Amino acid sequence: MRNNELMLKSAFHSFKKFYAGPMGFVVDVALFAIITYGFHELWWEFARVIKSYTVINVTADWLAEQVFHSSLWINRNILGLHVTTEYPNYMWFSNGGYVQVVESCSGLKQFYQILVLFVLFPGPWKHKLWFIPMSIVIMHGVNILRIVILSAVVLWRPDYWDFIHDWVLRPGFYVVIFGLWVVWVERFRSESLKVEGLEV
Repeated sequence: MRNNELMLKSAFHSFKKFYAGPMGFVVDVALFAIITYGFHELWWEFARVIKSYTVINVTADWLAEQVFHSSLWINRNILGLHVTTEYPNYMWFSNGGYVQVVESCSGLKQFYQILVLFVLFPGPWKHKLWFIPMSIVIMHGVNILRIVILSAVVLWRPDYWDFIHDWVLRPGFYVVIFGLWVVWVERFRSESLKVEGLEV
């Protein structure tokens, strides 16, 4: 029993030294991929159960409404577009095209994805407590920008709608999440290792 305990401690110490070394980024990237992909799969596997909770639906609808009003304001007041609205969350444009912000456009899934990623990923909690809310606010801003871009696409390049929506802006969420993760790793991983006395 004692030998097994010593072997486990030795293996754990070796792993921590490897993680603190120049190849530690391999562990970071693998952990990021596992958490991100795992969350994505679990979300869609249990989507029906998740969406059966009233609080989830109410929150998603409320967020969709906020995204709608913010992007509508930008379309009208910054881009100067002529937009008419219709319930629920429709923006109609002068060419007859429209954008509707539904609950799946709310960004709620991405908020949870950020929360799960940074809660599970190594790093000091004193920074997680502000970095996670900041990341969620950034993601909300990115989502508003996404709807504004889709508004421009539906007005001026409607034939590109599917491509931009499915292959540019949807993966764009993951690019932003990856960027936030890179900032976290570069800024706070080394700090965490210094605290543990492992940095080499």
